[in-house]
Amino acid sequence: MTDRIALVLGLLIVGLVGLDVFLNGGASLIFLARKLLSLMDYLRFWK
Repeated sequence: MTDRIALVLGLLIVGLVGLDVFLNGGASLIFLARKLLSLMDYLRFWK
């Protein structure tokens, strides 16, 4: 991955997080974090 691609992806992620916080108060981020933790617990069970 080149530096330019990494920079564009980083700015895109930061922009989308900022947009979510501005529009939804971060509700989508909290939902995704809870689902990620649930997935990690599920995978830990099968390890």
